[in-house]
Amino acid sequence: MKILFIGDIVGSPGRKIVHERLADILAQREIDLCIANGENAASGFGITPRITEDLLASGIEVITSGNHIWDRKDILDFFPHEPRLLRPANFPNGSPGSGLYTGQARNGTPYAVLNLQGRTFMAPLDDPFRGAARELAKIPPDVKVIVVDMHAEATSEKQAMGWYLDGKVSAVIGTHTHVPTADFRVLPAGTAYITDAGMTGPHDSVIGMDKQGVLQRFLDAMPARFVVAEGNVQMNTVLLDIDEATGRARSIDRLNFRLD
Repeated sequence: MKILFIGDIVGSPGRKIVHERLADILAQREIDLCIANGENAASGFGITPRITEDLLASGIEVITSGNHIWDRKDILDFFPHEPRLLRPANFPNGSPGSGLYTGQARNGTPYAVLNLQGRTFMAPLDDPFRGAARELAKIPPDVKVIVVDMHAEATSEKQAMGWYLDGKVSAVIGTHTHVPTADFRVLPAGTAYITDAGMTGPHDSVIGMDKQGVLQRFLDAMPARFVVAEGNVQMNTVLLDIDEATGRARSIDRLNFRLD
């Protein structure tokens, strides 16, 4: 079973490359399931109902998120209507939506996607490790293919989650920092891991934002308006090959696409 995970989609440039390139990529590489982190899809901060629907129509089956999920208030009432849009499962009880989705891939294989958020250098939330154990217990035993989006700032926390879930899930994919890492591997018990899948959006930027505003903020420490950059649009993705019978990963690779 082939799964494509798309790194954080940033603003209209990120959405544009998804709309223009994804359908061909899914067909040419015979992808069975496509997952994307979309929490920065609306001008770099949050996601809207319309953008959610557009991304799902482009071929993405499940959209994960993170700390920016509440930035667009109209998304709050939308959650009950679209279970394929996830927020981190370790948000406090009573938060809108869910952090877990189960479905059936294009090849008929049942799967689950779990969204978690780290706590180190981020807003305090419930424990993602105990949250992972709680959510995994909800997944039916016949669902072997399980992909986890670990949305976190600290590489150590992401790696710890990879080791914690090794052998329990098919893959742990790190998101949030927008810079792809080179530590992709299959861990000893069969879980594919990478600390960060990277970013889908403008790479002539500072993690997707226009360079000038960010540089000015570093230089004078004064408030600055951050806007999404435009140049060198790329789609950073991770390709997983999973044994659908056991849920163990056969391989994990990084794939990078550019906007023609």
